[in-house]
Amino acid sequence: MPIVELRREGDIAVIVVDNPPVNAQNNAMRAGLLDAFTQAGSDAAIKGVVLTCAGRTFVAGSDISEFGNKTQSPTTIDVIEAMEALGKPAVAAIFGTPMGGGLELALGCHFRIAAQNTKAALPEIKLGLLPGAGGTQRLPRLAGMEKAAAMVLSGDPINATDALACGLVDELFDGDPVAAGVAFVKKVIAEKRPLVLARDRDDKLAPWRNDAKKFDELIASSIKRGRGGPKAPPMAAQALKDALDLPIAEALKRERAAFFVLVETPESASLRHIFFAERDAAKVEGVPRDMKGAEIKKVAVIGAGTMGGGIAMSFANAGIAVTLIDTTQEALDRGLGMIAKNYRISAGRGGVTSEDVEKRIELIKGATELSAVSDADLIIEAVFEEMGLKQEIFGKLDKLAKPGAILATNTSYLDVNVIAQATSRPQDVLGLHFFSPANVMKLMETVRGAKTSPQVLATSLAVGRKIGKMPVVVGVGPGFVGNRMLRLRGVEAERVLLEGAMPHELDAATVQFGFAMGPLAVADMGGLDIGFRSRKANGLKAPIADQICEMGRFGQKTGRGYYLYEQGSRTPKRDDEIEQLIVSTAKQMGVTRRHFEPMEIVERLLFPMINEGARILEEKIAQNAGDIDVIWIHGYGFPTWRGGPMFYANTVGLDYVARRLTEFAKQTGDERHTPAPLLAKLASEGGKFA
Repeated sequence: MPIVELRREGDIAVIVVDNPPVNAQNNAMRAGLLDAFTQAGSDAAIKGVVLTCAGRTFVAGSDISEFGNKTQSPTTIDVIEAMEALGKPAVAAIFGTPMGGGLELALGCHFRIAAQNTKAALPEIKLGLLPGAGGTQRLPRLAGMEKAAAMVLSGDPINATDALACGLVDELFDGDPVAAGVAFVKKVIAEKRPLVLARDRDDKLAPWRNDAKKFDELIASSIKRGRGGPKAPPMAAQALKDALDLPIAEALKRERAAFFVLVETPESASLRHIFFAERDAAKVEGVPRDMKGAEIKKVAVIGAGTMGGGIAMSFANAGIAVTLIDTTQEALDRGLGMIAKNYRISAGRGGVTSEDVEKRIELIKGATELSAVSDADLIIEAVFEEMGLKQEIFGKLDKLAKPGAILATNTSYLDVNVIAQATSRPQDVLGLHFFSPANVMKLMETVRGAKTSPQVLATSLAVGRKIGKMPVVVGVGPGFVGNRMLRLRGVEAERVLLEGAMPHELDAATVQFGFAMGPLAVADMGGLDIGFRSRKANGLKAPIADQICEMGRFGQKTGRGYYLYEQGSRTPKRDDEIEQLIVSTAKQMGVTRRHFEPMEIVERLLFPMINEGARILEEKIAQNAGDIDVIWIHGYGFPTWRGGPMFYANTVGLDYVARRLTEFAKQTGDERHTPAPLLAKLASEGGKFA
């Protein structure tokens, strides 16, 4: 079957795209569209044209693998020019998720009608790009500069109601898009409506001309922090400004040129890598792609602390009933009260409606008896990181949970196989490692035990996606993937402090690299006592961090940690006491302090992590390098436009990483800095992590 079909309904041409699963634009589709519009334009018997799609959505973007191909023909621009040259009314009947190049096609028609379920977006900024087929020019002419700037610079979708209100679409419809499109075109013809192309409209741009300050303020408020990397947002903003300052033909040429410049940037390559890595994370070895997860109707969460409460909220947000269990009524009431408080804060900020808050709170019930797990399809234990306690709980769950229930532990470090041994059904046991705050953070490390069944994995992955998480399957090992690498960064941060950097310098270097916060500020925010307890339990030491904790400085919650925090403030301030402590500790340990350049700090922190990532790949704890990158992007705030630690290593060159690690090993005497065998092999061969 052809991707594009042209059929007639009386004197109306109906052009239908059918390229499942999401009608993504590719070269064959563009050729078919160009041919169809050319035919419709040359046939005098055709009085109007409807453009729509088969399946579940209008054209949802483009084939990303074609980006950067300057020789492709025809282009989306060629198709739009053919649409604009028709000389007879053309309407796009959009539905589902018209995105990127798909929405730009719709912008080329005279009219647009949208189904009630439509969510439209120009998401190119999320790939380090800008719309390359007229989106920055036609959208502000239709929807206004304010709405266009928000859509282009955030990449976020708007719904059908908003699209109608701003003028992006002309009418909403229910039912069949073909019937709705044909009816609309006939109405346009009968009413003899003028055919005004988006490119020829000016009324919504006029108020923005000659008011540079107003435009600059709009751009500043529309840019999403960290989204798109450092290059795409200002170039997209300039393209929008060109809509005000230049003839549209010239502005369109500049937009297209900017698109091709951005395609070649490392930032866009990194963001496209993450796009595909997120897709590949769903492909799990040993789990058939067509295996469907069991339905999860009810969840039980054991532990009503911060983590347990956040996990419960994640399921309630998705409309899944939760039983939250703790050993005392006092602890349970405190946990339920914190959940209600968090929801109402979110409602106050406009994140959810008050009605939704009450619905979600109603879905979470409390209990103080472990027997309340008896009807749960999924049970998640979220208590302290103590193996004995977790084994005790799982031994009881084995007797109380119904047959087939999934038994999950929210552990950060502990051996899931040892926990599973406390049950008679290890095939139903796995780790679901949520990240704090669990109702906000997207990552869910899904830990496959030695005997975890494929069906349990498939169900866990499906429910993870349902609650808005990014589930990534990992193997059993201390710290799994994320925390195992994080520990190396913590060790190196201590060394860099002793050797010459101050806390604010270390954090500033990582923020300059692209992290939203430095690691020491993050540690203060999370609570230094957590790591302190873990180190003591495992016989580990961190000379500076340990002393800070022994002084009763646990971070923001005590107003003092690596930094000082004024009452009611989360803004870190330098503290002479800590800086003197660092200098005196270095002197006591015989460490000679020196100056660090910011990029040297970054390499000292990241390259040992990358080396550990290579070991993780060797041990098959992670399926591939992309999974490691997704984990660090969604769980640890690694700058998305850097592509994750393993992709970043590929970008700078594995030979360089290996060479620097060898130098670090000589400086520190730490054998863990010696390049891992996989890294050394790839570096010698000119290879890359995959």
